[in-house]
Amino acid sequence: MKQENMLPLHPVLLVLFLLFLTATAAVDMSNNLIPKVCDNSSRADPNIRYTFCTASLQSAPDSPCAALRHLGTISIRLVKFNATNTRCYIRQLLKNTKLTPYVRQGLNDCDELYSDALSTVRKAAKAYGAKNYADANIHLSSVSDAPLTCEQGFTERKGVKSPLTKRNDQLFQLSAIALSMINMMVH
Repeated sequence: MKQENMLPLHPVLLVLFLLFLTATAAVDMSNNLIPKVCDNSSRADPNIRYTFCTASLQSAPDSPCAALRHLGTISIRLVKFNATNTRCYIRQLLKNTKLTPYVRQGLNDCDELYSDALSTVRKAAKAYGAKNYADANIHLSSVSDAPLTCEQGFTERKGVKSPLTKRNDQLFQLSAIALSMINMMVH
């Protein structure tokens, strides 16, 4: 067979082709990190639901290419966004003049808990950024108590239902995911 019709592959094109293959493989490998992390987290902690974990982490635009450490940063950021959004929601609910005094007091307590959680999650983010995982763990553990305490405040009176159950569950799970990420960084 004659080889005269084959054009030689230019070295620059070969390098570009190899870079393309390498970049594609790297993206494919990193895309598998979220399911792996969420699988490990949900197996280790019964409070973390796999589908919630993957959906939450994948909601961040920078997550598909994120390494484990950056996924930890993303998870802490999600905790902050959720706490901010829930505090805003609580303040909107408090504008309702038809709330019973008991529900109003519960919402005021939750507003304070979420405000404290926001301050604490900022400390957690700072500690995580400095690779001080022990302090980040302590701060995030404190944040995870806020939605539990908030929810419990509404269960103390019979017949009263918390208007924040879903949001409290989300913040608790997001905190648990972030704590799981910190644990992965340490081990």
